Amino acid sequence: MIPLDKKRLKIGLLFNFQSVWMGGITYILNLIKTFNYLDDEEKPEIILYYSSALKKYISDIDYPHITFSEYPAHPVALGYIMSWLNRKNLFIDDLIVQDSLDAIYPVRDCPVKSKTNAKVIAWYADLQHKVYPEFFTRSTLLHRTLRLNLMLRNATNMVVSSQAVRDDFDRFFKIRKKLRFHIFHFVSINEDFEQANIKELRHTYNLPEKYFMVSNQFHKHKNHKVILLALVKLKEKGIYKHIAFTGRFPSAADSPYLAELHQIINDNNLHNQISMLGIIPRNDQMQLMNYCQAVLQPSLFEGWSTVIEDAKSLQVPVMASNLKVNVEQLQDKGEYFEPDDYKTLATMLANFPDRNRAKSIYMPHEHRVKSAAKELLSIFSR
Repeated sequence: MIPLDKKRLKIGLLFNFQSVWMGGITYILNLIKTFNYLDDEEKPEIILYYSSALKKYISDIDYPHITFSEYPAHPVALGYIMSWLNRKNLFIDDLIVQDSLDAIYPVRDCPVKSKTNAKVIAWYADLQHKVYPEFFTRSTLLHRTLRLNLMLRNATNMVVSSQAVRDDFDRFFKIRKKLRFHIFHFVSINEDFEQANIKELRHTYNLPEKYFMVSNQFHKHKNHKVILLALVKLKEKGIYKHIAFTGRFPSAADSPYLAELHQIINDNNLHNQISMLGIIPRNDQMQLMNYCQAVLQPSLFEGWSTVIEDAKSLQVPVMASNLKVNVEQLQDKGEYFEPDDYKTLATMLANFPDRNRAKSIYMPHEHRVKSAAKELLSIFSR
């Protein structure tokens, strides 16, 4: 029971991402699951402002103190112009006032400072566009620069996912003193997935008993190429490993990067060593990951890898590129390689021992999530 003189914290969560961005969708759903690890008297009241495109996800949310409200659609450009003219943040101020919010998150549109007393908490996943501008169109770079500069100017708080991202902010921006930065280490909560017969599941997806797994969208910075080149190197030595790829991918005609991957596959006849599974049900993905030999995370850039968090929650070994953020996330529990060093990766794959699923690699999951819940609550607390 909450003491009579203590009011439950009331926060608004903005659930209005593009429907193709599973990273953002998973992030918000996972935050709500994380709050469930708090004692009831600590649990905040949540109002989830959802876009119509994401309404299908709310039926599975299980949280005792939550209300659902459809987010009013705003044409973004017009919303910025009218906010500037009215000197009022039309994206959030009315929501804060009508629902008496103590805080609202993750705010991505901050054209002006809020006129309310609520915590306006922005979130930015990473600064990939600053580190690898060549991966983005000029219009995307301009859009991100404008949006981010206004966040840094007008939000009261900023959340980032890792110390590596925080260091990038210091590298690329002069941060105003009154802006409070928080590093929140996202922890995947996957304990509610349904158990399935792994033999039947492997049969469904035509996978061998032993396989490695990659679960990334097919963007250039995800660096699938190094894995394919490692398979080519192993094949030259008569060694064959199987890789299962999940994740959304565009058509090769629309993606020069995907066309390049297909060429490597075709030129080296790797078809029998890879399974391109595309988007599969989350439950199937977690089951396949649960039984794989290891998860591969070869990215050139990450803010905080959901895939690595998924693997940690399931006690699955991870082989990752030696990015600062991957090392921050895995510490001494990961196996690392240079992002372009396919020869070392090939050796790692060849020598990787059969997995012992009874072995715990990481800190117990419940301990990690409870710690994350306390950390998350502190960001919103008055």
